[in-house]
Amino acid sequence: MISAAGIGLRSPHLAEIEIDRPAAGFLEIHAENYLASSPALAAVERLRADYAFSVHAVGLSLGSCDGLDEEHLARVAALVKRLEPALVSDHLSWSTFGGRYFNDLLPLPYSEEALAVVVDNVQRLQDALGRRVAVENPSCYLGFAQSTLSEPAFLSELARRSGCALLLDVNNIAVTAHNLRLEARDWLSLPGEAIVQYHLAGHAVNDADGEPILIDDHGSRVKDGVWALFGDVVRRFGPRPTLIEWDTDLPALDVLLDEAARADRITSTAGGLHAARAA
Repeated sequence: MISAAGIGLRSPHLAEIEIDRPAAGFLEIHAENYLASSPALAAVERLRADYAFSVHAVGLSLGSCDGLDEEHLARVAALVKRLEPALVSDHLSWSTFGGRYFNDLLPLPYSEEALAVVVDNVQRLQDALGRRVAVENPSCYLGFAQSTLSEPAFLSELARRSGCALLLDVNNIAVTAHNLRLEARDWLSLPGEAIVQYHLAGHAVNDADGEPILIDDHGSRVKDGVWALFGDVVRRFGPRPTLIEWDTDLPALDVLLDEAARADRITSTAGGLHAARAA
């Protein structure tokens, strides 16, 4: 059982982590960076002796009406079998159509038709991996007129119908709620028993024509408002394995570990309040 916050394993830090073996609850890798044998994959396998791992996919395109790409699915399944990670996840998004791949996690309408597509794809993924997977809430910059469900309602139904878990990205909640003028606390209605992991990250502010838009860029420390929301989340749902994501303007490893330590402190305090309320 993972009991402390983890960090994303990025290639500039790989050698340092191999040598120093710093304390971290777990390490997370992006599946698509390790689908072929390489020195980096060999290093990850060596680190498996000292760390739990989470495999986070970014290219399975769970919202695609074309279904899952069988070749890509087979490669991800082989990686999961090879590493036997504690957690496996991907996003509530799509990135392929008609055999073309788009370099982005694209949004989908929250409708019954889209829900049926995602349920089928998630069940296919879980069957191929032989395990439960977690689906992450996205960061959103627009809403669809065709949506008939809120995002929390869509995710709740997805978990109920497919049996999947949920990865609750707290930064993405803050970004989506701000950009779409929603209430972040609405996500506290999610089924807590389905949530198996939290993500935390920094975001940028794009001030366009006096109307700030938050951009989920994973390029800075976690913002104070996101830390506050994280405390609310842990008080509501309790502690979960928590990841610090940082992908652009990558800092020194100590900065990531400092952010993870802050997550642990908040988890300890807010988790204690959750336990007291549940007793």
